[in-house]
Amino acid sequence: MPSNDIPDSSLDPAVAARLKRDANGLFPAVAQQYDTGEVLMLGWMDDEALSRTLSSGRATYWSRSRQEYWVKGDTSGHVQRVKSVALDCDADTVLVKVDQTGPACHTGARTCFDADPLPLG
Repeated sequence: MPSNDIPDSSLDPAVAARLKRDANGLFPAVAQQYDTGEVLMLGWMDDEALSRTLSSGRATYWSRSRQEYWVKGDTSGHVQRVKSVALDCDADTVLVKVDQTGPACHTGARTCFDADPLPLG
């Protein structure tokens, strides 16, 4: 469960020491289709979710609404198989490159970012 302190998890301590988390112990995780670069969704992780993602090869997130871990695709079948994970330059966001099966968005859309473009200018 997320907390303000560095959580007790199986995440490599060197990685855990670098991560910057919000007040709830979370950091954003951007999921991107590995071969096309398409941005699929934004989820939230804590150290344990990142550890599970790295060890299982399946994207695992922390659900802020349900207050539990969820593995993308376990209920929907829309699996994210992890190809790589990288920290950004500030170590406060991770980029999870995945091979997405089916839609990434809970609405059934391919991505969470194609339904409501905002006007520029």
